[in-house]
Amino acid sequence: MADTALKPSNQSLDTVIAALRDLLGDRLSTANAIRDQHGHDESYHHGSLPDAVCFAHSTEEVAEIVKICSAHEVPIIAYGTGTSLEGHVIPTRGGVTVDLSQMDAVIEVNPEDLDCTVQAGVRRKQLNEYLRDTGLFFPIDPGADASLGGMSATRASGTNAVRYGTMRENVLALTCVMPDGRIIRTNRRARKSSAGYDLTRLMVGSEGTLGIITEVTLKLYGIPEAITSAVVSFPDLEGAVNAVIATIQCGIPIARIELLDDVQMDAINRYAGLDYPVMSTLFLECHGSEASVAEQATSMGEICADFGGANFQWTSLAEERTKLWQARHDAAYAAKALRHNSVLWATDVCVPISRLAECILETKQDVVDSKLVAPIVGHVGDGNFHLAFVMAEGDEEEFKRADALNDRMVERALSMGGTCTGEHGVGTGKMKFLQAEHGDAVSYMRMIKKALDPKNIMNPGKIFTV
Repeated sequence: MADTALKPSNQSLDTVIAALRDLLGDRLSTANAIRDQHGHDESYHHGSLPDAVCFAHSTEEVAEIVKICSAHEVPIIAYGTGTSLEGHVIPTRGGVTVDLSQMDAVIEVNPEDLDCTVQAGVRRKQLNEYLRDTGLFFPIDPGADASLGGMSATRASGTNAVRYGTMRENVLALTCVMPDGRIIRTNRRARKSSAGYDLTRLMVGSEGTLGIITEVTLKLYGIPEAITSAVVSFPDLEGAVNAVIATIQCGIPIARIELLDDVQMDAINRYAGLDYPVMSTLFLECHGSEASVAEQATSMGEICADFGGANFQWTSLAEERTKLWQARHDAAYAAKALRHNSVLWATDVCVPISRLAECILETKQDVVDSKLVAPIVGHVGDGNFHLAFVMAEGDEEEFKRADALNDRMVERALSMGGTCTGEHGVGTGKMKFLQAEHGDAVSYMRMIKKALDPKNIMNPGKIFTV
């Protein structure tokens, strides 16, 4: 089914750009360098330039931008930091990119209620730095220092999701500019409500296709009294995965539990100058009181030992924990560094925890058989893992093998009751799998899209065709 959104005419674009220049002055750019910066994300997907880029400073400005574009049916793409992985911010139909990075104010913090409200351009590290003296923190950590508006739009999660949940569980309310330029607030600050449709959950994960998120109200948490991290190596991938499954099934409230296969550990050692054993490895972290953290560490040690885990290294020193998790967050860059002139294609799936070992082991065998370079990493505590294809730039044959392997991995995950993406989102990269995953429900998604955005101007060509 072809998408009905077409690139706008030159006349429409000229009219819109002139009106936006009157509104924003030099915060409207048509310079090639600025357009190129906003024409791609961190994925392998081919970029496409917007016709203009707006740098907004307020919700009201975003509303005026949307009204101008809507009147002339010019596409609008919201942009945060450009760290998405499935082509979310690529303007496939041209149009106007609305950069929200300068909307970076923390609007209010309510320590007694454990919540805060921020503009969409605030980054997660910026928020935690702001909160440092309050004894509170925001736990969702996708690795990249992404904007909180973008994290909401893509329903991000990351290393702490096994303990604290994803953006879906941690967004209390949103301020959004809808496709006709109206501004709505999706909820109040109350922790629960039975009043009306849950528009907050509709917008979280909508990837900019239903409106532009401009403010976010988030849950906050008390900084744990004690935090301790560990690295433990396993002689085989199966032992590492089964240790994870046993940990979750035993109800141990682990905060982070990350899996890295031997290929990824080799990449990290080379990239960061570390000397971890080149074996399947778990990175762990426990949060709580001194007593509870010690208890969790003891239980984890026993479970890992049962599955062959060895070389257990615990640390509670902040600088050592930071170094450990920075190595984990640099996994993608480390993988890319395995080959010169390479292209990285990061993909992910998520399955029920009981099927995790089966899914990962079969995927690993596929990688071995394909002779591709593709390290495995994963937020395995919630059944989510990633494959990072490291391909020679311009090698079409290698790309076809990777594409076929990715298809098999997704089909395998779906057959196990899983999903085609646990946290990367759909964008353009996972569109072909949505029908297989959701069936007739996709037609209702289209109906919602058409009802809210009848002109199909909000990030057209993403999630599904219209």
